[in-house]
Amino acid sequence: MAAYPAPARTTSMPTLPSSTSAAPRDSGMSLVNLAARQRMLSQRMVLQTVLAARGSDLHLKAARGSLTLFTDSQARRLGPPRPHDFTTAEIIRQAYHGPQGVGATIDAFAQQVGTALDLAERQSPRVEDALARLVETTDGVLDALNTATTAFDQVSKAQSETLMKELAGIVASIQTVAREAKVVSFNAQVMAARAGQHGREFAVVANVLSGITNEIDGLSLQAVSLAGRSRTGNNG
Repeated sequence: MAAYPAPARTTSMPTLPSSTSAAPRDSGMSLVNLAARQRMLSQRMVLQTVLAARGSDLHLKAARGSLTLFTDSQARRLGPPRPHDFTTAEIIRQAYHGPQGVGATIDAFAQQVGTALDLAERQSPRVEDALARLVETTDGVLDALNTATTAFDQVSKAQSETLMKELAGIVASIQTVAREAKVVSFNAQVMAARAGQHGREFAVVANVLSGITNEIDGLSLQAVSLAGRSRTGNNG
């Protein structure tokens, strides 16, 4: 790798977009979106670190901010699973710490970035070797992050399928209740008709109940349609 000049530190160089403002939105991001952001951040950090080594304090600060987001995202992705979500935990464990796990590669990359930034901040002559090693790892890190993303995509699809099954069960229960309510409504209408004048108020209640069951049927059909569209979208 060609040697980089080491001019006096400056803030006048062209800037890369900073990622530090995205931190408050972490809590609303899905694991798959966090994975996509890590891939983007990995490339941004390399470029920012190279520019920081050339004397840019602005890029040094931006690179540290990107590194913080990267490591925070990593911590969130490897955080404790939800209660009883053992399947998800095992998929993630295998992806990161199994025989072909990528966790060590990703952790080593983050450490390399941190080391290179420390050397750049001190204007150490060893920064060139650190940058060379960092750039050489880029392809391997991207492969590792893509493997991790595939694992989280698998988790996301499995969770979506579980949710759809639960929704289908709820809809089936609602439809059962609606059918039973229709039977009750029909019987009530028959009894009201037999009661003649004395059954008018009872007939009103029976008609209202019939209307409610029709609305339940409509909502159930909407839920079934929504579940079908969601399943189709996830499979696509």
